Amino acid sequence: MRLAVASTSPEFVYSVDADPVAVAVRDGLNARPRYLPPWLFYDATGSRLFDEITELDEYYLTRTERGILARHADEIVSAAADGGRLRIAELGAGSAGKTRLLLRAAAEQQRNVVYEPIDVSPTALAIARQRIEREISGVRVMPYVADYTRGNGHALDLAPTQRGERRLVLYIGSSIGNFEPAEASRLLRRLRASLTPGDSVLLGLDLVKDAAILRTAYDDSAGVTAAFNRNILKRINRELGANFSVDAFRHVALWNDAESRMEMYLESQLRQRVQIPALGLTVDFDRHEAIHTENSYKYESGQAEAMLDRTGFDPLERWTDARDWFAVILARVE
Repeated sequence: MRLAVASTSPEFVYSVDADPVAVAVRDGLNARPRYLPPWLFYDATGSRLFDEITELDEYYLTRTERGILARHADEIVSAAADGGRLRIAELGAGSAGKTRLLLRAAAEQQRNVVYEPIDVSPTALAIARQRIEREISGVRVMPYVADYTRGNGHALDLAPTQRGERRLVLYIGSSIGNFEPAEASRLLRRLRASLTPGDSVLLGLDLVKDAAILRTAYDDSAGVTAAFNRNILKRINRELGANFSVDAFRHVALWNDAESRMEMYLESQLRQRVQIPALGLTVDFDRHEAIHTENSYKYESGQAEAMLDRTGFDPLERWTDARDWFAVILARVE
């Protein structure tokens, strides 16, 4: 396998409004090496494909974390509440599938609980709200449409907690692994600045393991992850009028041992020219030239606790599965 990156950059004339998709595509495809940010995966089709990925035999992450939460939900809720009432927020909530385990535990312990899911997708939030309020008595859902990953200032802009109430912020699903280490620390610092003493964060993260297990998790035999990766080009075609030949790009998943991360790419299988009319942009690809679409960092034992400590949190508890493939860490603001 050979991934080549063009060494020179043509000059383009851009006409881009405030559309974040347009800005991301312009900046990423004009960069060297070329990249597209992973949040572009999650249009309606991409979200559906990711839900399919989480059910694949090869994709151990979701079911492993779900198992940890199922076994320890009562313990997690009790530790986070620390004698008070708990209000639960979630970054990148999506459909809030695993979160229902914690919400049920909280509702059983304190009869009712406020849940504040935060996501860029109003559709996903609406679906989550209807399902949770239908299935779990005592949960009141207060959704927030927001992109916590970008912009300056606080990561959260939520209603203040009530007297005697503590907020638990869920950041599960190994989403922190999609950020470069410095970016992950900045995100946690913004989160810390938005919380008050006694509040806490529950961080779910994937751990380093055999490279063959990791590679198959990101390149499944059914080709669902490949379709998920290529869908980013379909989105650009649809939203920006581009003419990407989607089948001319191959899904590539690599384990980078030096950086402790899985990497996903779309590799051009031929020399080709792509037009993106909405941007006034022409992009020439060499054969084997790649677009970098995702990093997923895997953590060694103790790394996440050290990061939490550096960013103003006090790590309290750590739960893992029997194989030590995944970890869930509770950390408090002191």
